[in-house]
Amino acid sequence: MNNKQLGQNGEDIACDYLKKQGYKILERNVRFSRECELDIIALDKKTLIVVEVKTRKTAFLGSPLEAITKTKLQNIRKGLMYYLNEHKEYKNYRIDVVSIVLTPKIEIQHLKSI
Repeated sequence: MNNKQLGQNGEDIACDYLKKQGYKILERNVRFSRECELDIIALDKKTLIVVEVKTRKTAFLGSPLEAITKTKLQNIRKGLMYYLNEHKEYKNYRIDVVSIVLTPKIEIQHLKSI
């Protein structure tokens, strides 16, 4: 499995997880620039949620959460602002991260309002 397939698999798992939590998935992989892509855009009641998904095959080299750098977070925030500029109906919003480790068993960690 290459990195693109790994990321796609992780996003599929994250979407299933979020749906089970009551979220409505609005869009996936919304790109605003080379550095700025929003993995999942979802709705939790009246709150718009931008979800960054980080997936690893194993936790051997550390948690997927460690891949959220200051620069990555700034790019997600930029993307959120671009999205809100195009969708002015959303007044409440937040950024979440879903971390997925695939083996030895699937582990999902959901951090809200990072």
